[in-house]
Amino acid sequence: MAAVIGRKGLAGLSGAALGALAQFVLVVVVTRAYPAAEAGAFFTATALALMVAGIAKLDAGNGLIYFIARARTADYHGMSGYIRAALVPCVAVAGGAALVLYPRLGPLAALLPVMVVADVLLAATRGFGAMRPTVLLDGMLVPLCQVLLVGGAALAGASGWELTLAWGVPYLPAAVLAAAGLRRRLPRTPSLPGTWHDLWRHTAPRSAAGAIQAVFQRLDIVIVALLGGPAQAAVYTAATRFKVLGQLANQGLTQAAQAPLVRAMAEGERERAGELYQTTTAWLVLLTWPVWLLYAALAPWLLRLFGPAYGSAAPVALVLSGTMMVATACGMVDVVLTAAGHTTASLANLLAAIGCTVLLDLALIPAHGALGAVAGWSGGVLVKNLLPLWQLHRRYGLRPFGRHTLAALRRTALA
Repeated sequence: MAAVIGRKGLAGLSGAALGALAQFVLVVVVTRAYPAAEAGAFFTATALALMVAGIAKLDAGNGLIYFIARARTADYHGMSGYIRAALVPCVAVAGGAALVLYPRLGPLAALLPVMVVADVLLAATRGFGAMRPTVLLDGMLVPLCQVLLVGGAALAGASGWELTLAWGVPYLPAAVLAAAGLRRRLPRTPSLPGTWHDLWRHTAPRSAAGAIQAVFQRLDIVIVALLGGPAQAAVYTAATRFKVLGQLANQGLTQAAQAPLVRAMAEGERERAGELYQTTTAWLVLLTWPVWLLYAALAPWLLRLFGPAYGSAAPVALVLSGTMMVATACGMVDVVLTAAGHTTASLANLLAAIGCTVLLDLALIPAHGALGAVAGWSGGVLVKNLLPLWQLHRRYGLRPFGRHTLAALRRTALA
């Protein structure tokens, strides 16, 4: 099982690496083509769109993974009903958000439902154990198309809404292809009685946590823009661009391990769950720590790729690197905690993390700009990871490192 997760996890990491590189190139293109204020406005708008889409998906994708992974029938009879039950509320919420945010986001707001549909459908394919659609579409197609379209728009002199629309358009083919891929795996069948009730009884408690998680991932850029101005938002976005590598690496391994982890915890196989947890943590550390150390060492030179004014943000990169090393050493703690059924504890942890971030941001950003923002983000990340780490150790004796770690490193070396 660990070897299978390893192959799928490495596939997810490959997609994450390509996606992170594409996003890095995108930031270089925008910061080089536009003044800091315009670049900051673009980054703020896209961060707001991603944050709202993350809220609107209501964590329905993870709910689908839960029910599809636990399905007992070979033909997955009735599972198409779960997908319909997941999509309708999400699209309704995203559509309402699009109407409210149109004055702020312009035409990009109309793409919010598309972004949500693509995410939920790709999650459903992972419930079947398929990582390829997520890697190809979310990890490669969307970020590469964003680089090409935004780069082309920049060359054409586009700005404002035109630029953000070029960034959002790639979600359209991703949603269509995700639907086609899911249709091949899942025949259309009538909904089973109680489908909606079952799905949302399980998913609703996690919807709030998913919304808070979406806010936590993007709130820092929005707060910097509000308190420090769009120019500081551009500097902060450029200096912290590499944090997406850690987020995507963790996401790639989580997507591969989530369905087997849910099954292991549901069947009471704590040993197998512990093996999955330690294996993914070992891979995260092995594959991301060299990146953080290299970024910390080369930050003064790398940041000048965005423009001469960005080289002074090297202290931001140092805080980022150290924080991400601690976070990856904790592994996918929140996923393990929720797989064990402790959704209330997970929600409380997220609330504590976002509260810490907001308080530190309000205290530090007005005086220290981007450096204050990364300090606030760092405090939230540490709370978000260390609290569930302590809870898992106290309740289950689970640790991110242990007797499965060396075996995982040997398998990684062979791969």
